[in-house]
Amino acid sequence: MLARIWRYIEGPVLLFVPPGMGIMLYLGIAQAALLMLAMVALVLALFFAGYEASRPGLRQIMPTLVLAALAAAGRILFGPIPDFKPVSAIAIIAGTTLGRRNGFMVGALAALTSNFFFGQGMWTPWQMYAWGLVGYVGGALAHAGAFDRADGTVRMPALMAYGFASGLLYGAVINAYDIIGFVQPLTWAGAVARLATAVPFDITHGLATCVFLAALYKPWCRRINRVVVKYGL
Repeated sequence: MLARIWRYIEGPVLLFVPPGMGIMLYLGIAQAALLMLAMVALVLALFFAGYEASRPGLRQIMPTLVLAALAAAGRILFGPIPDFKPVSAIAIIAGTTLGRRNGFMVGALAALTSNFFFGQGMWTPWQMYAWGLVGYVGGALAHAGAFDRADGTVRMPALMAYGFASGLLYGAVINAYDIIGFVQPLTWAGAVARLATAVPFDITHGLATCVFLAALYKPWCRRINRVVVKYGL
């Protein structure tokens, strides 16, 4: 029953977080940062519970865990280069090949596990949500036929467009959390100044995702699909 209900509400629940942040900001709610942290933690808990209730098969769980581990390792490997990470690209690949739920799981688990190296904190749930959302939206777009044609060829312009946009999507979530939580007193001038410093990093993130997608998308999608079908994982 829970899995059936979650199937219908998971999209609205995930997408409610950004407008929820905007509503709290507009209303000037006290302790908005703490309330938003509780909100995103609840969304993550609901998603993980819904994923478990759906009883995913081994053919989904194993590739999901492997991709999450690779994304986490890639983030650590490219750690010295600010915002040049493969996490978004791998989450998109997971969403494309394994479905939007697994795309979310790869992004979220990669953020959680890699932060045991970079450091856990109140930013961890936001990174889990932001990278999970990148994988989820990528999976939804792939399911709608945005990336792959019927003949098996890839719509590279569409893939690159979302790859770049995913960096901005991730940045929008993290920047909003950062502004509401740490820009005090919260003013338009302070918010704009904070965004101005973040834009170059968000653009780098988007460009890096395009680079990793260009290098990994075709071979990794081909390999994942072959392994899933051949071995029935």
